[in-house]
Amino acid sequence: MTSVFLVGAGPGDPDLLTVKALRLLQTADVVLHDSLVGKKILTLVSNKARLVDVGKRCGKTSAAQGEICRLLVAEARAGYRVVRLKGGDPMVFGRATEEMDALRETGIAFEVVPGITAATAAAAALQISLTRREVARSVHFLTGHGAAGGLPEHDWVALARGGGTLAVYMGAQTLPGLAAHLIEAGMSPDTPALAVENAALPGQRVLSGTLGALPRLLATAAPEGPVLVLIGQALADEAVAQGTLAAAVAG
Repeated sequence: MTSVFLVGAGPGDPDLLTVKALRLLQTADVVLHDSLVGKKILTLVSNKARLVDVGKRCGKTSAAQGEICRLLVAEARAGYRVVRLKGGDPMVFGRATEEMDALRETGIAFEVVPGITAATAAAAALQISLTRREVARSVHFLTGHGAAGGLPEHDWVALARGGGTLAVYMGAQTLPGLAAHLIEAGMSPDTPALAVENAALPGQRVLSGTLGALPRLLATAAPEGPVLVLIGQALADEAVAQGTLAAAVAG
């Protein structure tokens, strides 16, 4: 019998939860949730369930991953129905591998419930396709924050030459270095680039610029919420030029 569910909460809008995720939140005994999970989503949890904040926010104090794994195992062994609630999708930079490994090692049955990830949430909110015929035939999900802190290693030349759209998660602090690496690898500094803070939420804020200029714009804006960076020619859509971004910021 499945006793642990790794559930994606999506970008934070309760309306973007899957039906399955909502059902599990309303039948859970224990919910171990990330700091980025929206407060409105947490209000949907059964009032009989225990809520446990386990952090996991880039740059902030949070529970160690080992402690989260220990809690998952302990709560399941105690006979509780456990939901591990993660922002976005558990399988996209959600550190689900460590948690699945811990559960497998202890013989605890689990299930993964996907959620909407930040890149697709931002694309939908801004009405900008991440792919575009003859312009961008691929999308690359990157992390801007390595396990040891700072910008992780990537194949910058391959990314610069790939011609697709880059979606950079947790990249606000390391964007200057990332942009410098991509430009050095051959990507034009004039490549369209966006920074989206709090994607698909009422407090969404969008900065529009180029790969060369966006790091400075983002530093000046000093965002406090999670930031997704999008880079690529697919963003140079006519709708963007005509003011979609300005409307998104105003909203």
